[in-house]
Amino acid sequence: MRVPLSWLREYVELPATQTGRDVQEKLISVGLEVESVEQLGADLKGPLVVGQVLTIEELEGFKKPIRFCTVDVGQANGTGEPQEIVCGARNFAVGDKVVVVLPGAVLPGGFAIAARKTYGKVSHGMICSSDELGMGNDSSQGIIVLPPECEVGSDAIELLQLVDEILDIAVTPDRGYCLSLRGVAREAAIAYGLPLLDPALLDVPAANAFGYPVQVADSLGCDRFTARTVTGLDPEARSPIWLKRRLQKAGMRPISLAVDITNYVMLELGQPLHAYDRSRVQGTVGVRRAEPGEELTTLDGVTRTLDAEDLVITDDRGPIGLAGVMGGANTEIDDTDGTTTEVVVEAAHFDAISIARTARRHKLSSEASRRFERGVDPQAASAAAQRTVDLLVLLAGGTADAGVTEVVAPSAPRTITIPVNHPDRVAGVEYGRETVVRRLQEIGCDVFGDSAAWNGTGTGGRETGGPDELVVTVPSWRSDLTDPNDLAEEVIRLEGYENLPSTLPKPPAGLGLTERQRLYRRAGRALAGAGYVEALSYPFIGEQVFDQFNLAADDPNRRVVKLVNPLSDEEPALRTMLLPGLLGALRRNDGRGSHDLALFETGLVFEPRAERAVAVRLPVDRRPTDAEIASLDLALPEQPRHAAVVLAGAREQAGWWGKGRPADWADAVEAARLLARETGTDLIVRKGQYGPWHPGRCAELAVVVDGAERVIGYAGELHPGVLKTLGLPERSCAMELDLDVLEQAGTPLVQGPRISAFPVATQDVALVVDTGVPSTDVEAALREGAGELLESIRLFDVYENAEQLGAGKKSLAYALRFRAADRTLTVDEASAARDAAVALAGGRVGAVLRG
Repeated sequence: MRVPLSWLREYVELPATQTGRDVQEKLISVGLEVESVEQLGADLKGPLVVGQVLTIEELEGFKKPIRFCTVDVGQANGTGEPQEIVCGARNFAVGDKVVVVLPGAVLPGGFAIAARKTYGKVSHGMICSSDELGMGNDSSQGIIVLPPECEVGSDAIELLQLVDEILDIAVTPDRGYCLSLRGVAREAAIAYGLPLLDPALLDVPAANAFGYPVQVADSLGCDRFTARTVTGLDPEARSPIWLKRRLQKAGMRPISLAVDITNYVMLELGQPLHAYDRSRVQGTVGVRRAEPGEELTTLDGVTRTLDAEDLVITDDRGPIGLAGVMGGANTEIDDTDGTTTEVVVEAAHFDAISIARTARRHKLSSEASRRFERGVDPQAASAAAQRTVDLLVLLAGGTADAGVTEVVAPSAPRTITIPVNHPDRVAGVEYGRETVVRRLQEIGCDVFGDSAAWNGTGTGGRETGGPDELVVTVPSWRSDLTDPNDLAEEVIRLEGYENLPSTLPKPPAGLGLTERQRLYRRAGRALAGAGYVEALSYPFIGEQVFDQFNLAADDPNRRVVKLVNPLSDEEPALRTMLLPGLLGALRRNDGRGSHDLALFETGLVFEPRAERAVAVRLPVDRRPTDAEIASLDLALPEQPRHAAVVLAGAREQAGWWGKGRPADWADAVEAARLLARETGTDLIVRKGQYGPWHPGRCAELAVVVDGAERVIGYAGELHPGVLKTLGLPERSCAMELDLDVLEQAGTPLVQGPRISAFPVATQDVALVVDTGVPSTDVEAALREGAGELLESIRLFDVYENAEQLGAGKKSLAYALRFRAADRTLTVDEASAARDAAVALAGGRVGAVLRG
């Protein structure tokens, strides 16, 4: 919200010495986010005067039209002689009043003006456009043509209000009333302790039966609709300079008198309005929900197909406006041909949620929808309509119709009962009853209670609180005040957040991190130590990624939790896998020149529960009970923590030390083994096939939990088709597993390795098996057959040669390490253990000792 300081001073008599910076500091102290103060005209220097064009000579022989003009600037040039100026614009004629900058002046941006020769003529100054003066777009597309009543030679800087200060305020969603000069002025009045000159305090005629007919079919969507009619408008009337300049300073473009007036009143009072050309409205104006498939061409020229949830304004033909968002083109006021002489002014109050959804559905955010979404004062509709009528009568020469239409749904004022010491308890500061009552009254609340007599309000038959309670009636413009904590916040912010004591909490000693938190940290450190870089991705995905990952139609990962209000329509669901986000990070880094990548992420995934539960609203005045917290947990999806890695390019760099090597599927499997070692878990690795992984280079990862085997993830090289679809480097690899299940399978305390004082006995075996036999099956048989003397086993060679081994055979070479805890093993003991291992492998997988 852009607030000109000169406009703000009309509603609050600020001290003349107060600058924009001073006002910014005061408004920040009461909780408004004033982001900046713009100094308009700070680098502008005159003379800048009103001139009248006397003659125009068309210069020929140039690539573009050039005009040599003489302009009367009165005595502003010191001689009274006409000023000779070269100009390329063509939107003015002889006799027009224009803005002339004379030599010696400086325009915004440090552009100094001097007499200079151009196009064969000497130009003594310049005829100005709005852009050259820093005024913004005024829809003239050329030179500023002033009204005929402007005096020649007068100061144009003052006339055009070129010097001002603009407060740029970021209005938060709960402070919608500050999207108006009225709301900001109220906060400024409180900050300075000055009275507010409320622009909404107008004499408004009562509703009668002679107004324009209106029928509201949906009172929930529209609880108030005011219609006023103004006739006899002068179609040639134009917006005065002061009106245009205020709109421009507030960031809006002047369009036409009627439209400018509705925009001006919206900025002033915060009530969006719309003016219809009465001759284009047929029959009764109505408010209803749209019929499915209905169409409406809005003022931006776009034909929109309406949704059944959209609230629309109608006449006998159908929709003529998208309620609270944008009007329809079929009833637009036509300022080009001068045919609009009668208008119907609409000032209504619409449901905030309905307007927000309509604006989002049609991707159509407007000044009106921004205000309705954040809350508009329903009691201001009548005053806004009256203010609009008054300005149309004053500036366009119209006549206000005697008829006044008011359609109002019954409603009662909102009251909140608050303990008088509640703000004290929230802030930890003793404010006292008098301060609490005074601050609440300053924001517009009516306060009743035990002390009504001394504060001079009286109860007037209203409900009153007990001796320790206040009954507060919330003002109509503060829809955000709904419970005692909101009122406490108002007291605290007006008393000053900076005055709150800074008290450090005292945490109980000796708790520290939980075992699960320690595990998560160990897992991250282990992967980082192995050369992976952590990448954090957003937890949002689009369901199309499951097709890109080749997941089956009934895959559990396709069951997602969808967001009601997603940040992006392309990613409306919460992730069930970490890989989509991690592979996106891999693609971005590869596209920016980093080709050797190893990334990891540990994070939550979201799995919907079989039965949906509705979350309860937890209290804020006490600690929730265990039952309340449990009910909240039941409404949330399951959120297990996963760990994932992705690799591409070189795993080991080449250099003087060696050739290096590329990342492959074994690195992805090793990352899973690394995590398993951190949890003290025996990880089962076997051949598998799933979704995005290459069917011949995919390992299935499993663990044993409570005696039952559970698959926790997959690792290996990604499928070439998936890589091509996602735009990833060739031979990229990935691993993802369920870290929570891995923790359940592990031991609570990771056992350190035993260091024996006795030597190790090493035996190597090379076994020939069918090529389809997984090495993990052979390893499991050797480990079981070797018995308790086996300390470790490692596969160190895989060899395939049809001539030596036979067709369909491969050789697997293992290093077996034997050691006893209490003695030195003999050769016979080590050999016997090896022979037992080979024998079991032969019987289980058909392994034959290579000879």
